[in-house]
Amino acid sequence: MHIWTIDNWKSNYDLTDINHRTGVRLKCEKNVDIEVKRACKEFLSWLRKKYFFPIRVPVYIKAAKQIKAVDGKMVSATCFLPFNMHEEPYIRISAGDYQEIKEEIGKDNALAAILGSVAHELTHYFQWVNGLELTQRGEERQALNYVKVILDEYAETRDHP
Repeated sequence: MHIWTIDNWKSNYDLTDINHRTGVRLKCEKNVDIEVKRACKEFLSWLRKKYFFPIRVPVYIKAAKQIKAVDGKMVSATCFLPFNMHEEPYIRISAGDYQEIKEEIGKDNALAAILGSVAHELTHYFQWVNGLELTQRGEERQALNYVKVILDEYAETRDHP
């Protein structure tokens, strides 16, 4: 079972409702590195062609090194999943440390780390939209596994992120 393709969500959403929005969207802050913007844009374009996003989920790429989560902790990525299944979720990814990470591990690995964060948070989106009931540890373990699955699929389509 690939949780990005299961359709448990069909019992919650009426796709014929004119007010219902679907898909994944990318929004980058002005100061985000141009290479990060390009890589994220290409990745999300590929994701849109390969997977269906039954309720709109914007992915915000932030220029900060870290962002504040709902619980007040500073993190590199976060996913807001509302209690009401008809409210749209959103994802925020920090990319302000891209240049530092690039110097440490190289451009491809630094971009893959950011795309991995996107895939991780989108896995949480699919857990939520499909109503999967996992422990917190199980959610994280599954999200970590799907980073590899999604990035491996994506890597088959190109030489560099």
